Amino acid sequence: MTVPSPPAPDAGYATIELRDLQITTAIGSYGPDDVVPDAHLLDLTLEIAPELVMIDADAMSRVFDYDPLIARIDHLAQERPYATQEYLMSRIIAACAAYPQIRALEIGLRKRPVLAGTGSLGVRLRLESAALAQHRAGGATG
Repeated sequence: MTVPSPPAPDAGYATIELRDLQITTAIGSYGPDDVVPDAHLLDLTLEIAPELVMIDADAMSRVFDYDPLIARIDHLAQERPYATQEYLMSRIIAACAAYPQIRALEIGLRKRPVLAGTGSLGVRLRLESAALAQHRAGGATG
């Protein structure tokens, strides 16, 4: 009988999904005839190790505690006005990169309305584990 090899470190993953979080922020500059967004919505998917979900005891010390990250995102969103969604997203990515438990992530930020009271417009970015590691090594926007 052959003993199976242990799984590779990236063999499995779990995700934490935050959807439609309305953040309080000021993004962009608008003229008198422009449509000013009334909401900015954040979607964030964090890839973590399955061991942080399949736990052997009901204890916060066994899981990824996302509450401090959400508080940091809220702080970043309200800290200053932004010219672009992309820069706020970059700062949120840097906040995520500070947590070694996060292996990869996908972030989307959209605003609504866009035209005549309808539509949403956003930017989405996915960083796989190698790209996130490179981001960590190169410093962060924060």
